[in-house]
Amino acid sequence: MLSKLATRRSLYAGTVPGASEEARRVKIMNANWIAGADGDDGDFELMIVTSDDRHHVVAPSPAAMTALVALAQADTVLVWDPADRRLIAANLRGTMPWTEDPATPGT
Repeated sequence: MLSKLATRRSLYAGTVPGASEEARRVKIMNANWIAGADGDDGDFELMIVTSDDRHHVVAPSPAAMTALVALAQADTVLVWDPADRRLIAANLRGTMPWTEDPATPGT
């Protein structure tokens, strides 16, 4: 079990530029919008659930939220790295080999 866990921890760190050993594939993304005063953009809260079932909450700007929705709807693979609050989007064009590995779906 320990060797499987160690492999899982280092999967993205060695193959995805910028990823730490804490990086995990995004399983679920949900957003809340808190309305502001008339004419105000309001506030967004984004909950990210990763493949290890950890929940992460961030508060992106309205402009960033627009980009996040576009990435989530595209044919991409998203990886969240809580070490530096980094969202990694793979397969924007082409396919990264690590996203097709049947041995690591959702890892």
